[in-house]
Amino acid sequence: MTTWKSGVCETNGIRLHYLRTGGARPPVVLLHGLIGSGACWTPVARVLEGECDVVMPDARGHGGSSTPPHGYRYDDHASDVVGLIQGLGLSRPVLMGHSMGGMTAAVVASRRTDLRGLILVDPTFLSPERQREVHASDVAGQHRRTLASSKAELVAQAQARQPHRSPELLGHLADARLKTRLEAFEVLTPPNPDYRDVVSAIEVPTLLVIGDSPVVTFEMATELRGINPRVRIEEIQNAGHGLPYDQPERLAEVVASFLRELD
Repeated sequence: MTTWKSGVCETNGIRLHYLRTGGARPPVVLLHGLIGSGACWTPVARVLEGECDVVMPDARGHGGSSTPPHGYRYDDHASDVVGLIQGLGLSRPVLMGHSMGGMTAAVVASRRTDLRGLILVDPTFLSPERQREVHASDVAGQHRRTLASSKAELVAQAQARQPHRSPELLGHLADARLKTRLEAFEVLTPPNPDYRDVVSAIEVPTLLVIGDSPVVTFEMATELRGINPRVRIEEIQNAGHGLPYDQPERLAEVVASFLRELD
């Protein structure tokens, strides 16, 4: 990762930090989930960087990006991504997002036709009642308590829970967690954009990737393919909602195959 560029893009009155693999290759922008960071894509980006210019921003309130007091809804995140694409002069990028980043990528794609493609990795396509449950849960309180931990403590806990994840990745995830500000949890405030409306408006080739125990069930995925025939579904075994962390190489292979088929 030492050869990757670290930079800052100023847009929408904030500074977005990003990592970029560079090179004269087709651009792919990777959007992380809540409590993540651009660096959490490292194992995936390593596989893709030979064929793509991989850009990995930190969302507002995460990593090295700004933390404004408000403005963490999906519209805000989508506006930041559009600003990043324009600010870096990316021509017809592919957008790929996981979880919160997946919903953000879908919102951007629903409003723009100048993307080459879209990859949604178990996006937060939640029913209104599930949104209310998540918002009413103690997830922000848990995070507040976690911020009192050290990186070493978080890595040790994660190693016990997910021994199959690499030590390097666990380090990135712990760093990302400790650099996620409480303001970022505003994204959990209902209502989210209606994911059916969002998906029906997408006009670019779309890959929807899910694991064994996903937020987006296979039934939901099939329904979305019915709404928009541009959606292709790919399932990856032995992966939960944290698919980019459970099976990064397999995910990258599936993504690379999809990218090769785009114009």
